[in-house]
Formats: sequence, structure tokens, C-alpha cells
Amino acid sequence: MKYKNAQDILPDKLLKELQQYVSGETLYVPNAQTKKGWGTVSGSRRYYQERNDRIIKKFKSGSIVEDLAEEFNLSVDSIRKIVYGN
Repeated sequence: MKYKNAQDILPDKLLKELQQYVSGETLYVPNAQTKKGWGTVSGSRRYYQERNDRIIKKFKSGSIVEDLAEEFNLSVDSIRKIVYGN
């Protein structure tokens, strides 16, 4: 993170307004980009969605919840939430 002197980059009016709140202190200004959703950068979201789609497909094909729980190493409750949408 780079530190910049606000006096060098901000208009005087804005600088005076900020000084009313944080005069002489360090202020962090977050990036204006929107925050990425969970798992979108790492690919986790896609991985779990594909896994859940496979579970639902097998359930609709006749597999029982207990067998799916064992096959996918998940609890019976987790499988139920996936297949029943809770």
C-alpha cells in the first residue's frame, strides 16, 4: 500500500473537509472496484456448484440420500439441503 500526502493530491476544499474528521491521522481509502463474490476468484464457487449439480442429478436418477452422503463425503443433512434446496 502506498502512502500519499493528501495535500499533494486532493483539492483544498476536500482536504479541509477531511481535516474536520481525521486531522493529522492516517486514513485508508479503499479501492473503488466492487468486491468480488465468494469463490469467484479461486473457482470454489464453480467447483461446489458442479458438485451439487451432480448430487441433484444422481438423486433425481434414484440414488438415496444416505448413499450420496457416503459417496460425496458429506453429512446426510448437507445432502438433503442440496437436493431439497434448503
